[in-house]
Amino acid sequence: MPIVGLDNSTVARRMASADASAPNIAALDGDGPIWQQIRRVLARPIITGEWPPGTRIPAEVTLTKRFRTSRMTVGKAIESLAKDGFVERKRKTGTVVADRAQERPVFEIWDVADLVAQSGGVYSYKLLECMKLKQDPERRELLGVSRRTPTLWMLCLHLCDGAPFQLEERLVNIDAAPGITCRPLETVGPGLWLLGHVPWTDAEHKISAREAPPDIAGHLGTKPGAACLVVDRRTWNDGTPVTYARLWHYGARHSLVGHFEPAC
Repeated sequence: MPIVGLDNSTVARRMASADASAPNIAALDGDGPIWQQIRRVLARPIITGEWPPGTRIPAEVTLTKRFRTSRMTVGKAIESLAKDGFVERKRKTGTVVADRAQERPVFEIWDVADLVAQSGGVYSYKLLECMKLKQDPERRELLGVSRRTPTLWMLCLHLCDGAPFQLEERLVNIDAAPGITCRPLETVGPGLWLLGHVPWTDAEHKISAREAPPDIAGHLGTKPGAACLVVDRRTWNDGTPVTYARLWHYGARHSLVGHFEPAC
């Protein structure tokens, strides 16, 4: 049935024009519920800046056909992105990338593999330690959880062209991210998985200069006492601690650069 006031040829031309201007859509990764897979497909280009603020994401009907699923499933994915501030749903223009989404990745969310790629290097990753904490009150205090909260501890080394780039000390509240215990963490770092699977509402960063203790220096391939750039990052979801990460970078090999534009 044609739309009132428009013939079928006009409708077809407008739909074709909208599809031509729509951003490219990646394939689903096959990991977990369909709505979460769709969320990751849409979130990834937003986080990396491929879809800048104001970009209109494909319509729900387009995504429904693309992923061969229900409109309810697509709507759940988009609603999740809207709740987390990545997109805005507007009555006349559809769903667009939010201004806030461009600000979030700069200092709140990093994919270290992307940082290495941007530097022109080849990224690789090693999982050095992974275990569930027992008591360890000092580490639990860093994350902000009680001794009864199941907590995962990881030590990860990220490399650029085979040389240490970042040493990641990571704590995860398993109750807030239950799927993480089923992941092959030997091959996929926890940061990107958490970003794609676990929502967060608040993040905190502390950036400081520190001298590398002997164990840290050994992993980074430098001398004890060498100057390091250290980022302490915490995230919460509606007040519940999700994860804490301490990211070590040998000072002579790393810098932080952010480009900002004033928000309208």
